[in-house]
Amino acid sequence: MDLKIIYFDMPFWRAEVARLSLFMSGIEFDDVRITGDDNKFLKEHGKLKDGTSIPFRQLPVLVIDGQSVAQSGGIARICGKLSGMYPEDIIEAGKVDQIIDTVTDMNVMLNLSMRENDPIIKKQMRADLTNIDLPRYFGYLEEIIDANSSHWFVGDTVTVADIAVWSFLGWIAQGVLDDIPPEVIQPFDGLRKVYNELGEHPLVGEWKNCLLYTSDAADEEDSVDLGGRRII
Repeated sequence: MDLKIIYFDMPFWRAEVARLSLFMSGIEFDDVRITGDDNKFLKEHGKLKDGTSIPFRQLPVLVIDGQSVAQSGGIARICGKLSGMYPEDIIEAGKVDQIIDTVTDMNVMLNLSMRENDPIIKKQMRADLTNIDLPRYFGYLEEIIDANSSHWFVGDTVTVADIAVWSFLGWIAQGVLDDIPPEVIQPFDGLRKVYNELGEHPLVGEWKNCLLYTSDAADEEDSVDLGGRRII
């Protein structure tokens, strides 16, 4: 099976959930990092310059034996199944899906503030995220961890749900989002445990250490080494 993951040269959760699950399972794939010029081309033509189809003209895209699949959730499920990090049981599979969809919801909330150009309005949006929205969602996630018999979200081992949350939390833990302090994660013991334990996994460290992220296609708030700082 020929696998290719196409995204920007940045460790954002939407791509890392696929990249890391495959890497940790020893599954070979082409890790394609596009440039800003590539992104402009695909937005206009719906494909890369080599002809690779980009559905919906957005990334990430997973290419399997020449067939392109878009959308983070679908990609995560495929890579999770290939890597053994996605449950066969339909109920547990649904529980993994709900976590990935929730990370998407939180991502959308943050994106709204990123697109705001008025600095006063943006600062207030970030304050609401810090004091209301993110703690609310983190609390929901914490309840799911507490209800499971292990310290992971689903089952007894790492799934793509844990990878998605780990990578998303890294975005916040690095303190690169203006007016959203890393300490917003502090009250949530279960989330901190997922983040810290997965971040200290030898294969995660190997993945992070072998890469240098220097994207010219990404927002400067995204262009950091995510998932690297331990949350105490």
